[in-house]
Amino acid sequence: MNKSPSFAGNPRIQVVASFDELLATPLAGTCNAVCWPRILVGDFEEVVSASATVCMPADGITTLDEADLSAMHVSDAGAEAVAALVADLRQLREAGHRPVLDCVSGYARDDVDEIVATDVYSFHVDRATVAAETFLCSYTSPSSEGLCNEDAVRRVDVPETRARLLRQFGGSDDENFSAWLAEHCFDLHYAPVPYARPFQFGVGNLWRIAVDYPGCRVPACIHRAPPTVDAAPPRLLMIS
Repeated sequence: MNKSPSFAGNPRIQVVASFDELLATPLAGTCNAVCWPRILVGDFEEVVSASATVCMPADGITTLDEADLSAMHVSDAGAEAVAALVADLRQLREAGHRPVLDCVSGYARDDVDEIVATDVYSFHVDRATVAAETFLCSYTSPSSEGLCNEDAVRRVDVPETRARLLRQFGGSDDENFSAWLAEHCFDLHYAPVPYARPFQFGVGNLWRIAVDYPGCRVPACIHRAPPTVDAAPPRLLMIS
């Protein structure tokens, strides 16, 4: 286990020492994220390279299942990484979740002229209509990034941004406007305040984060995909 993750001491994050603790620790009070820090053994970059031989990418994303992983011709270090990936997928499924393992070379991005970008590179929260949580793990660099709720403001609450959206909506700032913001997911996206210090989720760490749903007792966890770099290798990411 990582002895001193960079997010240690963050009141929004509870650090645990096992998968069972990850599942059982409540998201309550100030805590809206639980992290199980890990140092995983194996060559996960080799798995990324081997993914091109077993799966065709779609829209910058190659989804891998256990059959794909088993079909890979990899070194002993690569086999250790495959075993770790299979173990994570299985334990999450056994706990009632639906994990997906992706090699991500890039996500679709919104037009630069959008008033509020709603792609995953923007700090955002996840939303569900029923009680839900998000599990995720970055197996290669760069990892996902998080932002404390106190260090962010909803973009739709920034007066200038809200005024521009209202003009685009073409109506009054009322319930219909709020419904329109939600329909387009504008209300899920956040801007860091000037003193904000985003934190890295880290490589190998398994996270469980709060989602915005009716009746949720804590604010949803703000996070984003790291910006892509030209010619960078794909990221290996598990999400559920």
